[in-house]
Amino acid sequence: MEDKRTSSKRSWDACREVPPLEDERTPWKMLKLLKVLSLCVVAVLVFGLALCSKTSFLLLVTLSNEGTKTLPDGQKPVALLCIGCVLIASSLLLLLKSVWKACHKSSKMPDKRTVALVLFFEFLVAMGAAILTIVAMPHLDIVTNVTILNGVAVLSTLLQVITQCTAKQRNRFLVPSITAFLLILLGYVLFLLLYITKDPTDTRRNIWAGLAVGASFLVSFNWWENYFKLISENSRSDFLTALSRDVKECQNVLHILSSLVRIAVTAGVLGAYVPLDKMDWAIVTSIPSRETRIIGIIIGVQLISSALCHWFSLVACKMHAMRRCFILPLYLASLAAMVLFVVPVIVFHQNYRNSLNGTQSSNFRGYCNDVVDARNQSLSGNVFPDLVWDVTHTLCFLDLSRIYDIGLLTGSAACWCIGLVLATLHLWFLSLFRIQRTQDLFVRRLYEGAFIEQSLLLNTRFDIQTTEKQKQFKSLDPVKVFLCATMWHETPDEMMNILISIFRLDKYRPKKEGEAGDVTFEGHIFFDDAFTDVAGSRGAHVNQYAEMLVNIIAEVYSIFLNINNDLFTKKQQIPDQTIVTTPYGGRLVVTMPHGNTLTVHYKNKKLIRHKKRWSQVMYLYYLLGWKVSTKYFKRWGKGEEEVEVENEFEREKKNTYILALDGDTDFTPAAVMLLIDRLKLYPQVGAACGRIHPTGSGPVVWYQKFEYAVGHWLHKTAEHVFGCVLCSPGCFSLFRAEALMDDNVMKKYTVMSSKAQHYIQYDQGEDRWLCTLLLKQGWRVEYNAASDAHTNAPEDFKEFYNQRRRWGPSTMANMVDLLGCATVISKKNTSISKVYMLYQLISLAASILAPSTVILMIAGSLTVLLDVHPSVSLVLAVIPPAIFLGASFRIKADTQILVAAILSILYAFLMMVSAITIIGNIVKDQTILTPSSLFLIFLALFYVITALLHPQEIGLVFYGFIYIICIPSAYLLLSIYSMVNMNNVSWGTRETAPAARDEAASPTKAEKGAVRSTIARFSRSRCCRRLCLTDATDERILSRDVPSEEPEPRPQNSIVEEAGQPGEQPRRSTTLAPPHQNWVAQLQSLSNDMNLSEDKLDEEEGKFFRELTSKYLQPVPEDKGKQEIMINKLRELRNKMTFVYFIINAFWLVVTFTLQLLDSSVFIRVPKINFDLEFTGEYIDIDPVGFMFILSFALLVVIQFFGMLYHRMSTLIHYVAFLSTEPMSTKQNHHQPIKKIVDGESEDFDDLSFQGDFRRRFNTGTLV
Repeated sequence: MEDKRTSSKRSWDACREVPPLEDERTPWKMLKLLKVLSLCVVAVLVFGLALCSKTSFLLLVTLSNEGTKTLPDGQKPVALLCIGCVLIASSLLLLLKSVWKACHKSSKMPDKRTVALVLFFEFLVAMGAAILTIVAMPHLDIVTNVTILNGVAVLSTLLQVITQCTAKQRNRFLVPSITAFLLILLGYVLFLLLYITKDPTDTRRNIWAGLAVGASFLVSFNWWENYFKLISENSRSDFLTALSRDVKECQNVLHILSSLVRIAVTAGVLGAYVPLDKMDWAIVTSIPSRETRIIGIIIGVQLISSALCHWFSLVACKMHAMRRCFILPLYLASLAAMVLFVVPVIVFHQNYRNSLNGTQSSNFRGYCNDVVDARNQSLSGNVFPDLVWDVTHTLCFLDLSRIYDIGLLTGSAACWCIGLVLATLHLWFLSLFRIQRTQDLFVRRLYEGAFIEQSLLLNTRFDIQTTEKQKQFKSLDPVKVFLCATMWHETPDEMMNILISIFRLDKYRPKKEGEAGDVTFEGHIFFDDAFTDVAGSRGAHVNQYAEMLVNIIAEVYSIFLNINNDLFTKKQQIPDQTIVTTPYGGRLVVTMPHGNTLTVHYKNKKLIRHKKRWSQVMYLYYLLGWKVSTKYFKRWGKGEEEVEVENEFEREKKNTYILALDGDTDFTPAAVMLLIDRLKLYPQVGAACGRIHPTGSGPVVWYQKFEYAVGHWLHKTAEHVFGCVLCSPGCFSLFRAEALMDDNVMKKYTVMSSKAQHYIQYDQGEDRWLCTLLLKQGWRVEYNAASDAHTNAPEDFKEFYNQRRRWGPSTMANMVDLLGCATVISKKNTSISKVYMLYQLISLAASILAPSTVILMIAGSLTVLLDVHPSVSLVLAVIPPAIFLGASFRIKADTQILVAAILSILYAFLMMVSAITIIGNIVKDQTILTPSSLFLIFLALFYVITALLHPQEIGLVFYGFIYIICIPSAYLLLSIYSMVNMNNVSWGTRETAPAARDEAASPTKAEKGAVRSTIARFSRSRCCRRLCLTDATDERILSRDVPSEEPEPRPQNSIVEEAGQPGEQPRRSTTLAPPHQNWVAQLQSLSNDMNLSEDKLDEEEGKFFRELTSKYLQPVPEDKGKQEIMINKLRELRNKMTFVYFIINAFWLVVTFTLQLLDSSVFIRVPKINFDLEFTGEYIDIDPVGFMFILSFALLVVIQFFGMLYHRMSTLIHYVAFLSTEPMSTKQNHHQPIKKIVDGESEDFDDLSFQGDFRRRFNTGTLV
């Protein structure tokens, strides 16, 4: 009998068409190379900066030595003052930072006992540091000065021993801590023995040695907080526990007080020891240039390198490279400093001995007497020999030819160095989270510039680690992420995008039975208006889009189930899935291949309110109200401990997130994890969004690609760095449940629009409004540039304009709302200050004045092209937009768009000709110092430099040409269109899709068998995603938007359901005669690959949905009278806002026109300079208003640029840490074993499939 495997029905059709499943846009290999380079650079910088800080400080100490000659004796107090500046600098920085935080953030007042204890320790530390560095160290040798700073760990080692002993368990580092303590003490003994026995009669040297030892002990109190918290936790003392809590909660006030104490004590020691009263202060200003350069360079290098070393050390720890880039470089810095100081001394001494040619013997002491001390002060020439001889002088009191002196000196230095290594040995085994918070890395905000490497190492958090071979790392609480996508009439390629993303996430984080992972996922798709009535049927049927979704789910499921099968391996069968009838319509529950669930909620608009905002309300109350809150209220009702239940409830709210998605969003698991990182580690972050990439082709999409890039590169990063992101888009954003469930957020989000302005703010920009509610409650909203998501963008001009008509008014309404309560928000939200609100006010003003600014730019172009007076060109520039504005109130929206398209082309040609003319004038006049040329060059350089900082997106800079020539269309014509059509508040998404497209998206019954092979084809989509507009350069967040064809816009979503549009044909049924009696049987018959078994909804859950619908989501009956009233109110609001908007622009133009008429008396005259920077004898006249506007624009750009630089560094840190802790090569290839189908289990013959490697070439992504 022939083998059953050869009888496949479709053995000749074994080839497959499979959509891309893996992340193809992110260049992981290049990112891994970037990671290696970044770690190398950070390691070198930490080492180099620590070395510069240490050597420059020791040079200051050496220059203040009594016997050195680089500085005259009368100028040595200047070196001591510089040492005092080193001690004070970090305290001053901490003071400024703490005052800022105390003013703009909530600060608690500490208890008096806490203040007294903290200030006592700070007094001891400041006194010890000042005595050690200002009084004692200038009288010690260079080897001791290099190594005695390691001895400041003496008390830290003792506290480590006490901390580990109080833990009452065997600890891994108890023996190293004890050994370190004994070694440091031995180092002090050897040091005292060397100095005292050298000359017992030298009382002064003995005093200096004693002060050095005593001061070192005082300095070692600096890091008591690192161990005090652990000691208080292990003790039963209420006083210690309260004290530890008070120190943590009142840091800002305590840091202010401690900084003032440190500054005062250091100043007091300087005043007492340095003879300032007898000093001729004219010396400070009359120091010869050579000495001025020496001291200035040394103190400048010391202060800058110390601050940068502290910052880059923090970067190294956050990059999860503590061993390679933090601990090891700091260890090596001390050794390198020793080499830098000792080796030149040895070389110079050896050269001297060689110069004698054996004519006479010379030991080290003779070399000191004959060369070092006998030399004259050099007033010019190379300073290096003088510094080497000064360093040598500090060793001259020793007889380095004796083994005794060398042994004691080397022994003390070795004891201190080894003691510090053993005291910080625990750092090699310290466990860190990704992008660890600074306060969890370093116990104190303060660093010590005088001993930078010791302060950084000893200030790093100390953990008690048991004697186990590897300490069990206590991870953060596991989090639950609900993926919530809203759908309506998505096309097959859009559905395929999001389903592949969800299934990819299921593969990335599989759900394992009996194991609690760090992150668990649960997918939900809320499908609006999924049902349609069919004549002759007993129940409603789902429409063609809902059917299509089921087919695509089956197709994607099969692909992920069989992706690794060999050629002759039988396809795995999709397990049975569940279908349930619900009070709102129905649901499809799919258990994905790796255990996570995906639930599709089919909504019937006759049973529950539809549209996107109400779908969001539905899943907020279902997932957070029903799934999270209800179980805890049940437990409380059963009599469980209220405090325990409340604590668990708060913990779950904190660790439950909602990932808001649109129906076509394409994202990667890494993008989700990067967003989760922000919320896991920063409890004040209520929402985080990623970098949105528009997809599509054509000039309109090219424009949007650059517009999105500029908005994300500059505006959103500036918001993140200087305050809060104001809009976290609904197409790809992660929200914290605790923030959404806060007062005046989720509850207020259910409010129905009852006023005309509500339709603009609530329904036209629901994503931004939700963020506005979060910001008002004090939550922080962030932007993560490393988290990429892709979504479709409009591809033709009409769609583009109809998409944008909602963004401007809704954004402006939310911005005015925030600015109106700026004082309250700045007090409640710790991330928003009044200065930041002023920045947003200036941005809003720039957005409002965008039309008039574009008109002035066009007027300048006409002046150059036509060689006419600026006033004439301004009049010519105003005429076309003024006519367009007036006509827009009378003509239809489609006609407005047609006129705008024609004007856009004309303006684009004008912009192109103007740019060429400006370039020609630059060459002709041999100067770039004209307003137009400076603006053009500055704009081009600015965008190019910004793009270079985003190397993976640098190709987008070529779309900048289209962006620039389309400025008049985007910021003048589009502003007019948006304001005039403000009363059109319809959602506008696929409401009247063209018939051809409807047919393409509606598979007939005969076509259903072929849909599985065609849905993977990605066709051009005419849909788009809603964007949140912030200003002229802001990014847009894509949302579905297709122009509405109704003659008169009607209010949507809140007052009434949408009435049928005139001329719109009724939706066609899927079939002419219903083959099935209801939607359940309809879906069950769709696919042979995925069987759907009907199940019943839980009674309590059904009751919940009925109550939810009754209270918040009841479909609103149509009321023509209310509609007409609201239409009139919207029209009145449109007229008022349009009048105010354009009268402000008109005022700006009138002021500019008047100043141009008065150019002979009111102007700013700037000299004209050629390419050789020579004055040409001509002047350029600039009106003051235009100059101030350009200056304001330049200020905004500079602020955004520096914000982008800081955000770039933060993004790089996060991505390197992510690659270090969660390698993509492992995670993306990892998948949970799937049960194999044994031959004979199924009677169906399955398709044969080739072994697939479906990876394509990398496309562009976002480099971070």
